[in-house]
Amino acid sequence: MSSPADGAANAAERTRAHAIWRENFGEAYAVIRSHRLRSGLLILGVAIGVTTILAIVAILEGLRRQIEEDFAAAARPYLGIQKFDEIFVGDADEEMWRRPDLTVEDARTIREVSTTADKVDFYADPNRMRILTYRREKTGLIGVAGCSEEFPEIFSLNVEHGRFFTASEVTSGANVVVLGYGPSGDLFPNEDPVGKRVQISGKEYLVVGTFEERRTTFGALGENYAVVPHTAFRKDFLHRWDQFYIFVAPRPGVTLDECREELIAIMRQARRLRPADDNNFGIITSEAYSKIASKITGAIFLALVVISSIGLLVGGIGVMNIMLISVTERTREIGVRMAMGATRRDMLLQILVESGTLTGIGGVVGVFLGLGVAWGITRLAHFPFFVPVVWIVVAVAFSAGIGVLFGLYPANRAARLDPIVALRYE
Repeated sequence: MSSPADGAANAAERTRAHAIWRENFGEAYAVIRSHRLRSGLLILGVAIGVTTILAIVAILEGLRRQIEEDFAAAARPYLGIQKFDEIFVGDADEEMWRRPDLTVEDARTIREVSTTADKVDFYADPNRMRILTYRREKTGLIGVAGCSEEFPEIFSLNVEHGRFFTASEVTSGANVVVLGYGPSGDLFPNEDPVGKRVQISGKEYLVVGTFEERRTTFGALGENYAVVPHTAFRKDFLHRWDQFYIFVAPRPGVTLDECREELIAIMRQARRLRPADDNNFGIITSEAYSKIASKITGAIFLALVVISSIGLLVGGIGVMNIMLISVTERTREIGVRMAMGATRRDMLLQILVESGTLTGIGGVVGVFLGLGVAWGITRLAHFPFFVPVVWIVVAVAFSAGIGVLFGLYPANRAARLDPIVALRYE
C-alpha cells in the first residue's frame, strides 16, 4: 500500500516530466525560429518525400477502385472458355500450347446443350493491330476482333448509331463492321458513319453501327476497337497466332460456379475426355480479371512506395547533418545546461525532440500537399479520390521516426559532452 509521501513523490515526478517535455518542444520551436532557412529546407525535403508517398497511395487506391467499378459495371458476370489455364498467354507452358483451339462447334454445342447459359459468344482475339481508312481519313492502330451477335449483350455495350450485326450476317460471313467510339470519331468527325464503307487491311466493310462512348480507366485506349462477324474475321484476317474464346453469360439466378461446372462437363464430353484425363481447356470468370487488375496495381504501388521512401531516407541524412551542426553551434549552451544539473538523458531527449519535431512538421505539411496532388490528379483522370487515413497516420509517424532515428547520433554526441570542455568551447 502506497503512502501519501509516495503519492506526492509520483505527482512531483509527473510534473517534472511534463515540464521537461514542454521545455524540449519550446527549445525545438526556438531552434526553428532562429534558423528559419535551414529548418525550412529540412522540412521541405521531408514534406516532398511524404507528399510523394501519400499521393501515390491515394492515386493508386483510387485507380484500383475505379478498375473494380469498370469491371463490375461494364459487363454482366460471365465466364470465358479458352485454350489456356492462365489469363495471360505468355504464362502458358508448352503443354497448354499443344491443346486444341476452341471452335465454333464448341460454342454451338454449349448453346444447344447448356441449361445454365443465357448468352454464348464465339470470339476471335486478334494478334495484330490494324488501320481503318475512309477516303482521306484513317485511324491509328486499333484492334479488330471477330464475334457473334450476342457480344454486346454479354459485355453491356450500347450501340449509339445504327445497329449491331445479326445472326444471319454472322452465318453468312457478311462484311459488316461496328465501330468503337474512337475510330468512329476518327473516320467520321462530321458525318453519320452508318452506311459508309471503310477499308480494313484492304478489305471493304460496311459500317452498320457504332458504339457509344464508355468512360473507363483505360480512357481512349478502351474506345479504339472495332468488331466484325467472327466468320468474316476468319475469312479475311485470320492469323496463326490469333486466339479464340467462348464467352458465356449465366441465366438469371444461376451462379458462376454452377455455370462453370456445367460448362466443364459439356466441354469434356465434346472433347471425349476420359475421367482420368485433365481438362485441355481453361475457364476464367469475370471476377478473375478484376483480381488480376488489383494485383497489378498492388505491385506497382509497392514498387513506387519503396522508391519514394528513399527520398525520406535522404531527408533523414539531412536531419543528421543539420543536428550535428546544431550540436556543434550549441556546445557552450549544452555545457551550461549540464553544469546547472541537466543529465545526459535530458540532453539526449532534447536533441531527439528537436529532430523529431522538424521531420514531424515536414510530415504534416507533406500530408496536405500529397492529398492536394492526389485530389487534382484523380479529378483530371476521372476516378475516385481516396483519403488513406491509415497512411496519413503512418506517414506522419514515419517522418517523425526518421527524425528520431537519424537524430540518435548527434543526440548521443551532445549527451556525451564533458561539461568542463563544453564551457570552454568558443
